[in-house]
Formats: sequence, C-alpha cells, structure tokens
Amino acid sequence: MPVPTALTIAGSDSGGGAGVQADLKVFSALGVFGTSAITLVTAQNTRGVTGIEMLSTAMVRSQIAAVVEDFPVRAIKIGALGTAEMIETVADALRPLDLPLVLDPVMIAKSGDPLLAADAVGVLISHLLPLATVVTPNLPEAAALLGGTEAAAETDIAAQGQAIRALGPDWVLMKGGHGAGPDSTDLLVGAQTSRLEAKRIATTNTHGTGCALSAAIAAGIAHGLPVDQAVVRAKAYLTRALAGADALELGAGHGPVDHFHALWPLLGSDTLETPKSCG
Repeated sequence: MPVPTALTIAGSDSGGGAGVQADLKVFSALGVFGTSAITLVTAQNTRGVTGIEMLSTAMVRSQIAAVVEDFPVRAIKIGALGTAEMIETVADALRPLDLPLVLDPVMIAKSGDPLLAADAVGVLISHLLPLATVVTPNLPEAAALLGGTEAAAETDIAAQGQAIRALGPDWVLMKGGHGAGPDSTDLLVGAQTSRLEAKRIATTNTHGTGCALSAAIAAGIAHGLPVDQAVVRAKAYLTRALAGADALELGAGHGPVDHFHALWPLLGSDTLETPKSCG
C-alpha cells in the first residue's frame, strides 16, 4: 500500500513558516508524503510581506492535474488563493475529484498584510465552502465569511460555526486562538458541537499556526482518521509546536512554530497532554 499522500494548494512563504512550506513540513512530521500546487508567491519574513505575485490560473490547474493523475492523494488542504479567479479555477479543478478537502480561509497574514482580495470572499463562499469537508476559520475570518462582527461569547461562536456550516461544509472548526484566557478553546461544529481545550501557550512566535493546524487535519484524514479524531490530534500537534516555538529563535517578528518538535527533542516539548474533547 502506498504511503499516505496529501496535496496542499496554497501560497509560497519565502520565510518558510507558513503556506506551502509549512504544510509540507507538517505532512512530513506526521508521516504523510506531501505534494503541492502553488497559487501565489510572497516575499515575506517574520516581520511582514513585502511582495505578492500571483501564478497564472493555467499553471495552477496544471500543477493540480499533474499531482492527482499520478499520486494517490487521500486529502487536500487549501490555503491562500488570493483572487476570485484563482478560487474559481481551484474549485473547478477539485469538483470532479471527490476527495476530502480541508479549507483554511486565509485572508490576512500574521503581519496584518491582506492575502485575499476583498471581492473574492463571496466567491470563496459560493465555490469552495460547498466542496469542503472541514473549514478552519479563526474568529475574524468567521466574521468576514458571515459579514458580521467577531464573536466573543462561546454561544455566539458556536452559532457562527453553525451559520458557516449551513453554507455547505460538513464540519467547521472555530479556532479560539484569538480569544482570551488561560485556555485555547476551539469548537468543532458538525451535527453536534464539541469543545477542544488546551492550555494557551504564551508565545509571540505564532507565524503559520493556521496553516499548520489545517495541514495536520489533512494529514490525519490522509491516514484514514475520521474528521473529529483528525482534528483532536491536529490540535495536540499544534499545541506542542507552539510550545517549542521560542526555542527556535528565528526572526525579529512573529517567528514560526516548531513543526518538527518530535524530531528535534532538544527544542520541542512532547510532554503536553492531548487536548480534551467534550462532546
């Protein structure tokens, strides 16, 4: 049987902490062979994005076709797409494949730089949300998808998750990283809503957290895990990656998480508890 294989369709981060580079690191760390289709190229580091250049939609379509016609892809992670035209292209390429899709609705970089055109949000909603197995918005992204205000109370966060699920995806993971308090609580919204709890890690080195989490979910699905189990394991992976981030000492801004914490034990931490899932 071939090794579990996943495809990331996302932008390139020259600093290596997010985007395709982060996705491939996560896939490798979790025992998945990673393939990629690059949608846009950024010039960026831990302090910000200084340039963005889109690839042609024809080239992106060709990359996807080249991968899926030869590799046994079991899951697809989607990250930064940039424009409405790119979203339409990717949706058209993926629609016939009937593969599990993990959609990270990337809109803004950690530095605050925009990564999705304002006129593309509606196209993302109409073209990709209905195809998604899991969508992983943070609280500002969830508000943007719904055209509302950012939720704070857990009941409101759950309601926004249900509203996004009504737009087409099977599952919505409402990420609590932008919240407050000693715990980072995510809500996994499906037919029922589950709380995923973990201690909040005190670090400013959080570049690429959304990419790492969604890629880890895709890796779990590629291994054959049900979505809820893949999400729980992905959150445990990210918590440990955040715990090891400060030891990397990379960059003057928001540094990357430690994607290889299990392989670099002197830097990472493998002693944290797996987050609890409360159905």
